[in-house]
Amino acid sequence: MFETYKSLAEFAQTWGLLYFVGVFLAVVVYALSPSRKKRFEDAARIPLRED
Repeated sequence: MFETYKSLAEFAQTWGLLYFVGVFLAVVVYALSPSRKKRFEDAARIPLRED
């Protein structure tokens, strides 16, 4: 049973890390993409708007 746990833990650590690195890179690309710049700038000004 210990070998099964050890192999599953190694699998989860390796592929989990790769999964989260991929998600992180996808979020960074989404946030820094030039086509979304205006949308994010408008959202940044929301608290400064007067109703």
